[in-house]
Amino acid sequence: MKTTKFILYALSLCFLFQALTAWEVSRDDRAITIDGKRRVLLSGSIHYPRSTQDMWPDLLRKSKEGGLNTIETYVFWNAHEPSRRQYDFNGNLDLVRFIKSIKDEGLYAVLRIGPYVCAEWNYGGFPVWLHNMPGVEFRTANSVFMNEMQNFTTLIVDMMRKEKLFASQGGPIILAQIENEYGNVMSNYGDAGKAYVDWCANLADSYQIGIPWLMCQQTDAPPPMYHGGTNFGRTSGGPYFTTSYDYDAPLDEYGNLNQPKWGHLKELHKVLIKMEKTLTHGNISNVDYGNSVIVTIYATEEGSGCFFGNANTTTDATITFQGSEYVVPAWSVSILPDCKNEEYNTAKVNTQTSLMVKKSNEAEEEPASLKWVWRPEIIDGPVLEGKGKFAASKLIDQKQINDESDYLWYMTSVNLNDDDPIWSDNMTLHVNGSGHVLHAYVNGEYLDSEWATYGIFNYKFEKQVKLKPGPNQIALLSATVGLQNYGPMFDLIQSGIPGPVEIVGRKGDERVVKDLSAHKWSYKVGLRGLDDKLFNSDSDNLTNWLSEELPNNKRMTWYKTTFKAPLGSDSVVLDLLGMGKGFAWVNGHNIGRYWPSYMAQEDGCITGSCDYRGSYDNNKCLTGCGEPSQRYYHVPRSFMDKDVNTLVLLEEFGGNPSHVSFKTVTMGTACGNAFEKKTLELSCQGKPIAGVLFASFGDPQGSCGSFTKGTCDAEEDVLPIIQKECVGKDSCSVEVIEEKLGKTTCGNIIKRLVVEAVC
Repeated sequence: MKTTKFILYALSLCFLFQALTAWEVSRDDRAITIDGKRRVLLSGSIHYPRSTQDMWPDLLRKSKEGGLNTIETYVFWNAHEPSRRQYDFNGNLDLVRFIKSIKDEGLYAVLRIGPYVCAEWNYGGFPVWLHNMPGVEFRTANSVFMNEMQNFTTLIVDMMRKEKLFASQGGPIILAQIENEYGNVMSNYGDAGKAYVDWCANLADSYQIGIPWLMCQQTDAPPPMYHGGTNFGRTSGGPYFTTSYDYDAPLDEYGNLNQPKWGHLKELHKVLIKMEKTLTHGNISNVDYGNSVIVTIYATEEGSGCFFGNANTTTDATITFQGSEYVVPAWSVSILPDCKNEEYNTAKVNTQTSLMVKKSNEAEEEPASLKWVWRPEIIDGPVLEGKGKFAASKLIDQKQINDESDYLWYMTSVNLNDDDPIWSDNMTLHVNGSGHVLHAYVNGEYLDSEWATYGIFNYKFEKQVKLKPGPNQIALLSATVGLQNYGPMFDLIQSGIPGPVEIVGRKGDERVVKDLSAHKWSYKVGLRGLDDKLFNSDSDNLTNWLSEELPNNKRMTWYKTTFKAPLGSDSVVLDLLGMGKGFAWVNGHNIGRYWPSYMAQEDGCITGSCDYRGSYDNNKCLTGCGEPSQRYYHVPRSFMDKDVNTLVLLEEFGGNPSHVSFKTVTMGTACGNAFEKKTLELSCQGKPIAGVLFASFGDPQGSCGSFTKGTCDAEEDVLPIIQKECVGKDSCSVEVIEEKLGKTTCGNIIKRLVVEAVC
């Protein structure tokens, strides 16, 4: 494969909406030569561990249908090397199979080895055992770190080479990436950071794989996440990141088309591929119209293509170009493949909007609830007696257990006499925590719990405690909720209990402190129920479950039930509204951490329609304020059997399992939108269109689900026309022209056809 200089064409709506000047930034090098032909790369990310193997072909097919020609994926070091020199490439971690699946669909691949990936993934993809190696420093010129990074990177490169998956060998991988977003943090590492980057480049070059390497920084825009997927098990990073990695991607978490984004991007990709030769061979010139309006022209001997960019956030632009007048909406780009006819504009969405709904599980008798059994998580004798697996005369960082579990017991004993200076009727246990969750037990009795606010991962736990003369056992259960995954030196951010841990006595105005931080602390990893594998379907053989007096709002409780797989092929979710925090397993598969009792911020949400115009920030167009951070949890159908299935919950805080249910995700409403001289396409994604509720050709107002007619409309009612064309069909298309839909009195108003259908 011959190569030229390149830049990956990772196009997305956010790229066009936010970075209108990107045509300027990237215009010189935007292609890669493959088999002698210069190609524009239209790529999107699909991360293999975030979906199941049975989902891969469908996701790849829909990505290709949406106009992509390239799939990019990270490689997750901590997933593949969970213990040093112990590797796992099975099941959803079968990277070779995933790359071969990409090839089978006739797509290219970008392999983002990293091995740092960020990706809202636990610890940024680094294995936690790496943190515990003597002398290691992450992402800098450190021999311990570089040796381990080189070992893993070489492993992946050799694996791909052996399977002949690089394009130079006839495979689909046309680009490889080493490191990731380092430019954002490099200055924090000083000269050693620059030396490290140089080392990364030399390492990549030494492999001689016959394809280009890149380093991705992405300082100005979010990454092009095409399918988000699900962080199953304990893979979500954070802290406090949900299992859903949807990010409003063109293919949603469950693999459904996210319309209108998927269709709008499909049209964009179609136009860019049509212009491929012009974009990759054309000479470039600009015409500046002022007021943030620029026309960029790509010219070849065979013809020209144009981009009209209007970066003004409030004002539409009317320009005259080559004798013709064009209107460019505010904060948009118009694409004219022949520099005459506009075929695409980022602000004019000519594709349907799909409103997805969640339906009850029709395989179960409704409204009968699931039948539950339960048992407490046993706080066993060794914990209450302070007998762990290892000990230290200090408080340790929870990462020292190599991320074997979310849970770590910190246990110590304190001897007090009633003549001790600290002794009083007003004593408290004070703990300085570094994020996530803390449960405290004193002398075998539960004291209280505490957790940090999102974004402020340190807190002070202080609760009144009754101690007795003589030995007192203190057991602190620390629970992580995903390790930090981003930022300079993020690997050094503490987790667990950094201390101090103190007993505080008060006598009037006097405050006496006994610091327990340097006491002998005993440590135990995990929970009894996890050790006993209560989450397995056959756990009845290991312990007795109780069927009577089902407890509600009881902390540290295991619940189990059986259910029938929902009918049909629609995606399945577990509705955990009413539960507190914990883990969920289906047939032994860990579907992830849940925490629906954690509410999103209560202010800042939009009250009207979202205005896309202007630069992006993470507080723009917020929705869901005051609602659970995540209520629905993806259960892949490959996790379920056709007949009886088992659901097990570990409830940490206390919740009501009687509200738990399974639902399917399906299309409820399809709203079509197309401007004049375009074609309206409507589909219920494999299901027949049951009816058409609204249709208007003119300037209809509102949004999907609440449309009204505007100031002008077709002289004849277009609803019967659309009903005849669409009802009873899986899909339909209607040409948006007056000859088809009737005359209007809209004058110079831009006309469009809007349709609302039910599936």
